[in-house]
Amino acid sequence: MDYNKMIERVLENIERVMIGKRDIAKLSMTALIARGHVLLEDVPGVGKTMMVRALAKSVSADFKRIQFTPDLLPSDVLGVSIYNPKEMKFEFRPGPILGDIILADEINRTSPKTQAALLESMEEASVTVDGKTILMDQPFFVMATQNPIEHEGTYPLPEAQLDRFLFKLEMGYPTQKEEIEVLRRAEKETTIEKLSAVLTLDELLALQDAVEKVIVNDSVKSYIVSCAAETRDHPAVDLGVSPRGSVALMKACQAYALINDRSYVIPDDVQYLLPFVFSHRITLGSEAKYEGITTAEVIERILAKIPVPITQASL
Repeated sequence: MDYNKMIERVLENIERVMIGKRDIAKLSMTALIARGHVLLEDVPGVGKTMMVRALAKSVSADFKRIQFTPDLLPSDVLGVSIYNPKEMKFEFRPGPILGDIILADEINRTSPKTQAALLESMEEASVTVDGKTILMDQPFFVMATQNPIEHEGTYPLPEAQLDRFLFKLEMGYPTQKEEIEVLRRAEKETTIEKLSAVLTLDELLALQDAVEKVIVNDSVKSYIVSCAAETRDHPAVDLGVSPRGSVALMKACQAYALINDRSYVIPDDVQYLLPFVFSHRITLGSEAKYEGITTAEVIERILAKIPVPITQASL
């Protein structure tokens, strides 16, 4: 299979409705084939929901949307068992979490209890209802959107929930030129409804399997672990990156290498993806926050401190 052409078809298809967001589309595709999940954080109206819908349509996936609100219950997400008087037994009615690509819209507008309902599904690819465990079909991909926590009516995601997301991304405002193009397209029609699939589910699953075959040199693994360990020892950090974060970074690098038509990971992959994987897994200390130190600055210092390995592929 020509994996590079398959991925390029998806990216070009997304660009039909998303102007100037190729990098975000590429990272979203990276997370999807790495079997990870994505948290999109930004102000309303910059295209977060459109990105998820375009990705789902492009890969022939079953798309489900969960609109998180303050009164949403865990059963509204997972499903519920309802008694059938004719059959004289309880029947399970699956919730929207049982789909291929799930849009968890405005996830931080609901209570921590309902947020926690996503934990098992995102980590174990299963849900437990009334003591019964139900395995999720593959592929299973959650892309959650959230407004910045400073916005009124939002709840911060707990560390355990954040750790389940492979990437945390920000859409950003379009440039003036890009926004003019958005207006031109909106003037004619909304093209998302006419977007067609360019990849089958079997092809997507083949991409996910191919990621596991991408080679990660021992020196690159050591580089990843050294960067993670440095977050735990950094004086500005209260809670550093766990081993789960190290594994997540390696898997992301494997997927990103495949997307860039390589069968091996290079240190540049680690340096590029590390901020997206580590930023939401680092908790700064109160003193560091008071001094105005940001997570981005901490990551920048770590990357500058840890020696970059010279791999055989880099020579």
